[in-house]
Amino acid sequence: MADTENTPQLDLDAYLDRTGWSGERRADAETLRSLHLAHMYGIPFENLDPLAGSAPSLALPDLEAKLIRGGRGGYCYEHNTLLTAVLEAFGFGVTRLAARVRLGADGAIRPRTHMLLLVDVPGEPGPYIADVGFGASGALLEAVPLVADTEFRDAGRRHRLVHETHNGPLELWVLQTYEDGAWTDQYAFTLEPFEAPDFEVINWHVATNPRSPFQHLLYVQRTLPHLHRALSGRHLVETYADGTRKERDLADAEEARQVLTADFGIAVPEGLQLSV
Repeated sequence: MADTENTPQLDLDAYLDRTGWSGERRADAETLRSLHLAHMYGIPFENLDPLAGSAPSLALPDLEAKLIRGGRGGYCYEHNTLLTAVLEAFGFGVTRLAARVRLGADGAIRPRTHMLLLVDVPGEPGPYIADVGFGASGALLEAVPLVADTEFRDAGRRHRLVHETHNGPLELWVLQTYEDGAWTDQYAFTLEPFEAPDFEVINWHVATNPRSPFQHLLYVQRTLPHLHRALSGRHLVETYADGTRKERDLADAEEARQVLTADFGIAVPEGLQLSV
């Protein structure tokens, strides 16, 4: 018998207030897509904790305090751990997966450090892929079915999943997005289940390894219905729904703090030294 007395319970009402989602609480494909989109619009991506030299907690009470009540965002492990609890509360079945990020890798083989979710939807012929923690303009806005060679238009973005041959025993899936006139790999994954303790280890590695870019440079993303903002160090890029971009460099750490508050909706911790 599960020890429900000592299992942290999600404050679902507070989460839904934070993301602005409303509707009938049921486990179906439409609800999954709308929950996913509301999360993407409602909670930013940021790496302020690793930048400060600490691995963020993945414990549910700590995620609620930070992402729901604290005016903060997080990176993939935080976002998708929180979404897992939300989806399970709605009645979805969720399996954690790990992916190798290809975006920006220039052909290099990276370790499996990205977290995404395989979601079983009652009444649907197959599972869906959900991922609210990929900090890039090519990230999924809505969950998409796990189907190969089919283009999905999720809230205006274009994605597809393709198979690729490799040496492993499981099929290799690659998520691609259509940007700047071409399909571009985002990450590759198999359907091997990963458990929460696996991501405790990966989270610690990514947040505290001196070679991790999250330790040295500010990475912040905010997705809105008609605009995607990305801040890398001091370089700010705003990408609009029609594909046009505006880019500029922030003057200093003080301007970065102001932009994080005003444009990204992030409550920057007092005393945090921003690397820009």
